[in-house]
Amino acid sequence: MNPQRLVASGLYTRLSAPDTGIPLYLLAKRVAPSQQSFYFVNDGMSADGRFLWFYCGFPPSSDRVLGVVDHEAGTVTCYPDTQFLHASPWVEPASGRVYWTSGPVLYRRGPLPQDRVERVNALPAELIGGRPVSHLSTHLTLSADGRNFFVDGKIGTQYVFGTLPLDGGPFTEWHRFDRCHNHAMMSPVDPDAVLFAQENHTDPQTGITIPITNRLWLLRRGEAPRPILREPRAVTHEWWDPAGEHVWCVTGKETWRVRLSDGEVEKIPFPRHCWHSHSSPDGRFLVGDSCEAFFRGCPSTVHFMDRSTGKTVKILDNPGRADHAGQHYHIDPHPRFTAGGRFVHFTTTIRGEVDVALVAVDDLLARTA
Repeated sequence: MNPQRLVASGLYTRLSAPDTGIPLYLLAKRVAPSQQSFYFVNDGMSADGRFLWFYCGFPPSSDRVLGVVDHEAGTVTCYPDTQFLHASPWVEPASGRVYWTSGPVLYRRGPLPQDRVERVNALPAELIGGRPVSHLSTHLTLSADGRNFFVDGKIGTQYVFGTLPLDGGPFTEWHRFDRCHNHAMMSPVDPDAVLFAQENHTDPQTGITIPITNRLWLLRRGEAPRPILREPRAVTHEWWDPAGEHVWCVTGKETWRVRLSDGEVEKIPFPRHCWHSHSSPDGRFLVGDSCEAFFRGCPSTVHFMDRSTGKTVKILDNPGRADHAGQHYHIDPHPRFTAGGRFVHFTTTIRGEVDVALVAVDDLLARTA
C-alpha cells in the first residue's frame, strides 16, 4: 500500500493539513455518522494492508459497531453484528479477521460480507454467578504463542485477570483485584507475561475517586504482580515495545521507554503535553497527540518525531467537538503506526466530522530530515 494506491482506489480523500501542508488521506465513504480509528494499542489493519477496520458510531446510541475497508475490492462496509465493549477489537494480522468482546463472550468474524459471526469462547458461568460483567477485556491482546487472549474483566466489583483460549478451552485465572486495574496487554514475546495498569478507581458505594499512585505493573503467570518503575509514578497510556524488553508510557511533556529488567527510564521530550504516544516497529519514530485542557471531545494536536534527527513536526490540529460523538465516543486521535510502519493512522475532526485518517511516514520524514 502506498499513497498513490490510496488515491487511485477512490476510497480516500486527499487533503493538505492547514498550517503544515502535510498530505492526509481521509476515508471518503461514510457508512456511519462517526468513523474512528482503533485505540492505539491495537492495529486495525491486516498485515498485507488489504483490510482496515474502524469503529462506527450512530448517535445518540452509546454503543458502537465495526466497519472495514477492503482496499482490494474497493468497498467500505459496516457490520451491525459486531457491537463491542470498551476498545476490545483486535485484528488477526494474517487473515484480517476481527475479534471483539461483548459481555462475558469473545466473538470473531471475517472481513467479507459473506462471513458470519462466530462465538469463540466465554467466561464460565460459575465464575460470574449473578454478577454483571461490565467488560471482558479493555483491549484484546493475543499471547506470543497464539493460543490465548488476555482477560482483564470487571465482574461485579472485582477485576479478574486471566487467559481465554482460542480453541474454546477453559478460562485460566491469574489474579484478582478489588480496585480498578486494566489496560492489560500480553507480552509480544513471552506468553507468561502481561503488562497492566493501575487505574483511577471510583468507589461503587460512595462515588469517590481513588487516584492512580503507581501506574505500571507486570504480572507473570503463577506469580504476584510487581511494579515496573523504581519509584511510584502516575504515568499513563502504556504499550509494549515489540522486542518485549521495554515498555513505553507518557507523562507530562515526555514519552518514556522503560527497561523491564531494572526500571531504567529513557526520557524523550515532546514539544507539548503528551496525551498518547506510539513507537514505530524499530523505535526510531514516535507519533503522539496532545491537548491543552482535557475533556471528552477536546481540541487536540498530532505530532511526529524522528528520534534519529531529534526533529518534531506537527501533523495537524483537530478541532474540538462538544456533541454526542465528542462526549461519548472517546474520539481522541490515538495515533499509531500501521502497515509495517509505513503509515500512521488516527482519528481526526479536521473537516467537521469524526473521520479515519492516514498519513504516509515518507511525507513526515521529508519534514524532519
